[in-house]
Amino acid sequence: MLLDDIKKDITDSLKKGDHIRVETLRFLLAAIRNTAIATYGNKGEEAMTDENILDVIKKQVKTHKESISAFTSGGRKELADKESQELAILAAFLPKEISDEELKALLTPTVAGDTSNFGLLMKQAMSVVGDKADGGRVSSMLKQMLQERQ
Repeated sequence: MLLDDIKKDITDSLKKGDHIRVETLRFLLAAIRNTAIATYGNKGEEAMTDENILDVIKKQVKTHKESISAFTSGGRKELADKESQELAILAAFLPKEISDEELKALLTPTVAGDTSNFGLLMKQAMSVVGDKADGGRVSSMLKQMLQERQ
């Protein structure tokens, strides 16, 4: 189970003295526990599935990406670098995303329809793609494909 892997990774990182990894994973574990309590109440962590945990990790990754962007635009390179290190640690727990070519192949039938409502297209695209690609990537690819179609 993914939660067990995270806990084991914390222990291993403590033994190695990798403080950034320990801090990042402890923060992730706290977020997982908070989500478990909010979602399942007294059952807590035991009720969490790998899918629930992946959702928490995705939220953490998104937050780190936003922080990197904010720190970079604010001229705080050292903080952006720290966030980048933490992002790499979290991203290792996510499943690998599909390539741009594979994503384009999945989206081609969706774009081929006669709908020009982007929100509806995005909903259809995400149902096809699922968790194989980030929503931001799907959105930008859809926009690109719609421009090419015109």
